[in-house]
Amino acid sequence: MHEDTRNILVGAVTVIALVWVGVLSFSSSKIEGGGSGTTIHAIFNRIDGLQVGDEVRIAGIKIGKVIGMRLDSDFAATVDMNIETDAKLPIDTSAAIHTEGLFGSKFIVLEAGAEDEEIKAGDTLDQTQDSVVVQDLLDLIIGEAKSKQAKSKAAAKK
Repeated sequence: MHEDTRNILVGAVTVIALVWVGVLSFSSSKIEGGGSGTTIHAIFNRIDGLQVGDEVRIAGIKIGKVIGMRLDSDFAATVDMNIETDAKLPIDTSAAIHTEGLFGSKFIVLEAGAEDEEIKAGDTLDQTQDSVVVQDLLDLIIGEAKSKQAKSKAAAKK
């Protein structure tokens, strides 16, 4: 009976430890990506590939996430971002949409400006850079290559 009691005790301690780890994991993830923070907006002409939940970064560090996207009356894309409350951003901060690698997921990069006045909840960033469309980039590269090839052929014929 002594061995059975020991097995039950070890099992109970294991279950309690797993529950404790689960609670800590849930609470720390809630703190990191929780709903608190400041909501700001940015207006882009193109947001190809950007999705709700994508990261917002400054200096390579995640400080928030995209929480919404909508088309405004001028057919521009307004992106809503939740920024952690301890990130004090100048009012002249700019936003650009970047890609993880060539075909990876999108994220927004904020570049802090130099103004003393800080962004407040509900403010809209004026300076933005649209998403680069990979197909447009490839078309540009191919066009340049064809142009150089044509010039080389023309020079060789002379």
